[in-house]
Amino acid sequence: MHASEHRNVQHAPVTKAVIPAAGRGTRLRPATKSQPKEMLPVGRKPTIQYVVEELFTAGLEDIIIITGWYKRAIEDHFDLNHGADLETEPFLSNDVFRGRDLNRHLFYVRQRRQAGLADAVLHGSAFVGKEPFVVALGDTIIYTPQGVPLVKRLIEAHRAIGAAATIAVEPVRPEEVKKYGIVAPKAETEGVFEIVDIIEKPSPQEAPSHFAVASRYVFEAVIFDMIRRIGPGVGGELQLTDAIRLLLREGYPVWCVRLAPDEIRYDIGNFVTYYRAFIDMALRDPEVGPKIGAYLRTVVTTSER
Repeated sequence: MHASEHRNVQHAPVTKAVIPAAGRGTRLRPATKSQPKEMLPVGRKPTIQYVVEELFTAGLEDIIIITGWYKRAIEDHFDLNHGADLETEPFLSNDVFRGRDLNRHLFYVRQRRQAGLADAVLHGSAFVGKEPFVVALGDTIIYTPQGVPLVKRLIEAHRAIGAAATIAVEPVRPEEVKKYGIVAPKAETEGVFEIVDIIEKPSPQEAPSHFAVASRYVFEAVIFDMIRRIGPGVGGELQLTDAIRLLLREGYPVWCVRLAPDEIRYDIGNFVTYYRAFIDMALRDPEVGPKIGAYLRTVVTTSER
């Protein structure tokens, strides 16, 4: 089927999400030698709590987290400790978690062998069934200071268009395209736009654009069939980018939603981006932010002397 001959896609509600959180975090060692990178604190909360809160806030009802070796701390974090309740668990007493039985809304499965992001997503297939679902990487925080949150915009666009996949993207510098999946837009690239191709970690010369995948997706369940059909890609692993590319070749519509100009994607994947995320979240803390800001101004002033 020609890519322009779009297959029809159902417009079912999106209520489920898959959080891949099985990566080794090698670029953050030794901090991640015995601790999941998703549990590294960013301000007052571990990274993955921001992701879970983002999804619940966007209206998702059930979430499965794909974990792996030495990732038990993620499950422990969302448990109530020794019979404690919401009133004695401060992090669970905010509006996002209040009144929510996490045992009924948070689920876990282990990726026993590291085989790539697409394989991790495939581990959620029994949980998802034939329903549409969100994928949100567990090591990436999306900060939306105002307006409609990114995941909610993704879901709204996905259902309105009838896409098979809807992907969050953001512009990156030419020298950075080799780090990401890069999309090839069909035409205009303002707000919401259709794509005709996607390439995993191209060179600057091969990159079809400067729009990189930004760690949030909405998929129809047909993506699982695509994952089962692809072979190992970049790095010898099953790449989600390759499964999306197969969707396009099979004639399914794939669209993108750009991050808003004031939205920030924090990739907790290396020390530079991790430090930046921690500092930014600390500065936004209503209780200690002003003190941290004053301290940083002192440090900068001293270093410039």
